[in-house]
Amino acid sequence: MTTFSIVRHGQTDWNLHHRIQGRTDIPLNATGRAEAVAAAARLQGRGWDTIVSSPLLRAAESARIIAAELDLNEPQIVPALTERHHGAIEGLTFVERQARFPDGVAVPGLETRGDVVDRVLAALATLAAGRAGQRVLVLSHGGIIGTLLRHATDGERPRHGEFIANGSVHDFRWENDQLLLTHFDATMRLPGDRGGPSPSPVL
Repeated sequence: MTTFSIVRHGQTDWNLHHRIQGRTDIPLNATGRAEAVAAAARLQGRGWDTIVSSPLLRAAESARIIAAELDLNEPQIVPALTERHHGAIEGLTFVERQARFPDGVAVPGLETRGDVVDRVLAALATLAAGRAGQRVLVLSHGGIIGTLLRHATDGERPRHGEFIANGSVHDFRWENDQLLLTHFDATMRLPGDRGGPSPSPVL
């Protein structure tokens, strides 16, 4: 068994303004860097063996901050952990997305959830090979985490009102070639909150 704790990167300006990022390479802002430090504080004392990251700036910088705080080696970049490609909706707000591509209208270039699951599970399987009993920190993205949550829970999580906050930590274990959820670090929207802080574009 290998333990994976998958952390969503810190905030970017596009998160702040509720723009869909996808593969667009937006860096952390000051709040995002502080969120990475706060995530590291929550991760102290759990005996990490290694840290890996998506290649996108917001994840890779979060990983470097966390690695420094936890006295870990330089993060390993794993290209398959990059965010879901959102195609023609990248850069749009959620309201703009609904106006241009309402429900049921195909979005050009949008990566399917099935393709996301296939590439990310293959990457986790490779990481788990030879790491039995180890704890691996993974810095990735809201779209990736949301897709893995749906896969591991047969679509039951995230529930209505739950979202994946920047800096949140989600625990999984890899056992018998399966990814199993052990903890979902859910943040709840307050009644009347249309977005909340840095919601994940995985709805």
